[in-house]
Amino acid sequence: MKIKTETISLSTKGFTDMVDLTGRLEKLVKTAKMTEGQMTVFIPGSTGGVTTIEYEPGLQQDLPEMLEKIAPMNAPYLHNETWQDGNGASHLRSALIGPSLTIPFTKARLTLGTWQQVILLDFDNRPRDRTVIVQLIGE
Repeated sequence: MKIKTETISLSTKGFTDMVDLTGRLEKLVKTAKMTEGQMTVFIPGSTGGVTTIEYEPGLQQDLPEMLEKIAPMNAPYLHNETWQDGNGASHLRSALIGPSLTIPFTKARLTLGTWQQVILLDFDNRPRDRTVIVQLIGE
């Protein structure tokens, strides 16, 4: 059993910015020279998230609109009163989506569905430089 840890660095716009990570993750599986195992994708910090979705224009609008209904950016949050940073909704959205995702791979390919892509979501209220930690465990 081998363990390999990689990072992906990228800049995001904030405000529920979505970045499709799928191609980068597929490349990491191929270069790791592992055929069977699991990949964990993790974003450090408390204002980002990682999930899967069909990365297409309609859902790229629908997902932020849904999150705006659940955790509106301009609602009063005690976090904002405490820290005066205006990103209380960012933390709540991150908690809903979660900071990590585990994907099995077989024959050196991620086992994603046909219309399933892995995305990073940046919920903060400003642009950010993000680092995504990718860890592969397998043979």
